[in-house]
Amino acid sequence: MNHEPRRGEPRLFPVGSAPDSWGVWFPDDPLQTPWTRFLDEIADAGYEWVELGPFGYLPTDPQELKAELDKRGLRLSGGTVGGPLHRPGELGAIRRNMLEVARLASALGAQHLVFLPSMYRGLKDGALLEPAELTAGQWQAVARGAEHLAKVLLEETGMRFCFHPHADSHVETDEQIERFLAGTDPDLVGLCLDTGHVAYARGNAPRIAREHPDRVWYVHIKSVDPAVLAKVAADGLSFADAVKLGVMCEPSRGIPPLEEMRDAISNLPAGTFVVVEQDLYPCDFGRPLPIALRTRKTLRDAGIG
Repeated sequence: MNHEPRRGEPRLFPVGSAPDSWGVWFPDDPLQTPWTRFLDEIADAGYEWVELGPFGYLPTDPQELKAELDKRGLRLSGGTVGGPLHRPGELGAIRRNMLEVARLASALGAQHLVFLPSMYRGLKDGALLEPAELTAGQWQAVARGAEHLAKVLLEETGMRFCFHPHADSHVETDEQIERFLAGTDPDLVGLCLDTGHVAYARGNAPRIAREHPDRVWYVHIKSVDPAVLAKVAADGLSFADAVKLGVMCEPSRGIPPLEEMRDAISNLPAGTFVVVEQDLYPCDFGRPLPIALRTRKTLRDAGIG
């Protein structure tokens, strides 16, 4: 007989991983793990769920992708897309890109679309691209844009829109996350709570999960190495540079503490995905699998899934 966990008791969640944990940030890049090796190794590590990653990295034909997943015993947890919501003139293009990704993901049974806000610093070189702070008008554009995309996504595919606060983006700190949540419709827009990105911005992911369980629809779990984070702050480094230094680490080896995060998500609905997404770009192709094997065991031992 299944038992519903008491408040604060660990709950088993469907656990997956993502191309990011194999050093994949772009649809095509010679520094990235080949997609066939990624799928082989994510299955070897004991995961059953996988994210789509940057559109075009994995096959974009639904039948081909389904065949590749099926033969490895994998299922798709969600798709990922992004764009500059603070620039309303680009909303149409963002919507078209989102629906292209969503139609592929939903065809394979995925019910979540993770949306990444555009970054104010370059993802490869860390160059400053635009101001780090939004104007009041731009904040309005972000909120209305997210609601519009979420409504279209739900009507067209039945998928849920999960906004992902991201390092070096305009929604990264606790204050900015709270402002985003307060400005968007809770029935349409949820969060992909990335524990590592929140910690990177000196935020408190466990608190967000405890205080907004109705808005956390999807979780990316990873940790930040506090020693590397201190160097990032001291030297004014970009997220791209920080990742190269190893700022993102395994869930048991940094902040937030894994046990605290586990307890905080214990009140989320059963079936909430917990996806390992440890930024490793770029990395030697032999590095991700041992990390994935350790992480899968760590999460299982912690009672997360």
